[in-house]
Amino acid sequence: MSPSPLPGRRSVLRGSLAASAALTLPAAVGAAAAPAFALSGRPKAGWGVQTGDVTADSGLVWVRSDRPARMVVETSATESFRNPRRWHGPLLGTGTDFTGTTRLRGLPPGEQIHYRVLLADPDDPRRTGEPVTGTFRTAPARRRDGVRFLWSGDLAGQGWGINPDLGGYRIYDAMGKLDPDFFLCSGDNIYADGPIAATAALPDGSTWRNITTEEKSKVAETLAEFRGNFRYNLLDENLRRFNAQVPSVIQWDDHEVRNNWYPGERILDSDTRYTEKSVDALAGRARRAFSEYFPISTLRPGARDGRVYRVLHQGPLLDVFVLDMRTYRNANSPDDQTVDPQGILGAEQLEWLKRELSCSRAVWKVIAADMPLGLVVPDTTEGKANIEAVAQGDPGVPLGRELQIAELLRYVKHRRITGTVWLTADVHHTSAQHYQPSRAAFTDFEPFWEFVSGPLNAGAFPASALDGTFGPERVFVKAPTAANVSPAGGYQFFGEVDIDGGSGELTVRLREQDGTVLFTKVLQPGRVGQ
Repeated sequence: MSPSPLPGRRSVLRGSLAASAALTLPAAVGAAAAPAFALSGRPKAGWGVQTGDVTADSGLVWVRSDRPARMVVETSATESFRNPRRWHGPLLGTGTDFTGTTRLRGLPPGEQIHYRVLLADPDDPRRTGEPVTGTFRTAPARRRDGVRFLWSGDLAGQGWGINPDLGGYRIYDAMGKLDPDFFLCSGDNIYADGPIAATAALPDGSTWRNITTEEKSKVAETLAEFRGNFRYNLLDENLRRFNAQVPSVIQWDDHEVRNNWYPGERILDSDTRYTEKSVDALAGRARRAFSEYFPISTLRPGARDGRVYRVLHQGPLLDVFVLDMRTYRNANSPDDQTVDPQGILGAEQLEWLKRELSCSRAVWKVIAADMPLGLVVPDTTEGKANIEAVAQGDPGVPLGRELQIAELLRYVKHRRITGTVWLTADVHHTSAQHYQPSRAAFTDFEPFWEFVSGPLNAGAFPASALDGTFGPERVFVKAPTAANVSPAGGYQFFGEVDIDGGSGELTVRLREQDGTVLFTKVLQPGRVGQ
C-alpha cells in the first residue's frame, strides 16, 4: 500500500490556501470581485504553485508572478520550515509570461517535502511577496513503500468552463482527497480551439454559467492567447489547491493547439475563425506556452531534450513512459496504407520507447498514451472520412498507424518485457479493454490491458467503436448515449492506479467525479496473459 501522509500535511495545505486566498487573482468575468494587479508593493503569486516530474531525488517547482521577480524556493522536512534549504531560481519576466520553474535536486527518497516559494524584487532582494506553500512526496527507493497515482484528461472542453454555480472544477477536490503520489494528465489540458462563452443552454432549460476571460473569447492564435488559455484554468480554486498538494506528470494532445491537428496541416479557408492558417505556427506558439505553464523536465529552458515524451522512474515498482502521439505523426488519412514507417509516434520516438522499455527494471511499466489503441476515433475536420487515432475500424491485419503499434507489441513480446499497462484519455468516457491474441487478426503479442478515463471538465460522449485488429474486449464502459453532455449531467471521470509494495499487485480503479468507484481490476506482477 502507499504510505500514509505524514502528520501535519493537511494543515500545511490549509496554510497554502490561506496564503493563496490573500493574493489577488486577475480579473475574470463571472468571478468574484477581482481587480487587476497593481504593480506597487511586493510581487504576488496569485496563480498558486505546482510541482512536476518528481522522482526519488528531484522535482520541479513552478510559479507565476504578477511582475518581474526572482524566484526563490525553500524546502523543509517539516511544515515549520526550521533550517530550510534554499534554492535560487530564475528571474521571471516577460519572456516567459512571468512564469518559471526551479529544479530541486538531492532530495531524500520516499519523503514528504514541504516547500514555499518567495518572489523577490529584482532590485531589492529583501523585498519579497507573501510566500506560497505546497507539499509533495518524492518517489520511493524501497519497493515496500508502494506507489499510488491518478490519471485523467480533457479540461474546459466544448465550452464547459469554470462554472461557479457548480463549484468550479470539483473533480480536483475529489482527487485531492485520495492523496495520490502524483497525477498523470493525459492531454487536452486546455481547449485552445474552444472559446468559453458566458452562458450556455442546457437540455433541461436551465443555464450553464462560465467564468470568462478575454483570451478565452476566441480560438487561440497568438502566443498571448495561448498563454491566456493556460491561465484560465488556474482561476479555479480547486485546481490551485490540488496543484499545491499533488505533483503532476503532464503530456499534451490536440486541443493544446487545435482539434485533430497534425504537422504540416493547413487550416481550410472556410474556417474563418482562424487568420493564421499554418498549424505548425500555431503549434510552435502552443508548445512555448505549454512549456511555460507546466513544470516538465524535458521542456525547461536549457534542457537538452526539448520534447514532451520522456520516462519517469517512480522507484522499483513503476516506470511511467510518457508518449507524444501528436508532434511526430503523419497526416490524418483513411489510415489504410500497407506501409507506414512514420505512424503516430515517428520512427525516433518508437526506437526510444523500445530502448527504454528494454532498460526498465521496474515491476510495472505504464505506457501513458494520449490516444487509445483499439478505439476508433474519426476525424472529419477537413470534410473527409479520416482517422485521428490508431484504429481505423478495419478488424483485419494491421494497416496504417496500426503497423507501428504492431511492431511495438511484437517487440515487447519477443524481448519478454512484462508488466506493460496502457493508460489514456481523449475519448470523453471511461472504459477498460483487454487485448488478447486469440481474438485478434494480428497475433504476435502478449495480452495486455488498456484503461481509459476522463473527461475532467468537458463534454462527455458515447463509447467509441472497437477495432478488432488487436483483439480488444471491452470489459467495462460508462458513457452517455447523447453527445456533448455537460459536466452538470455527470460522466466526468478519473482513474486510480495503486501498486502494493508487498505483493506488487497493481489495482486499477475507474472512478466518477465524486470519487465513487465504478470498476476495479487487479493485475499480478510478472504474469503473462492476465
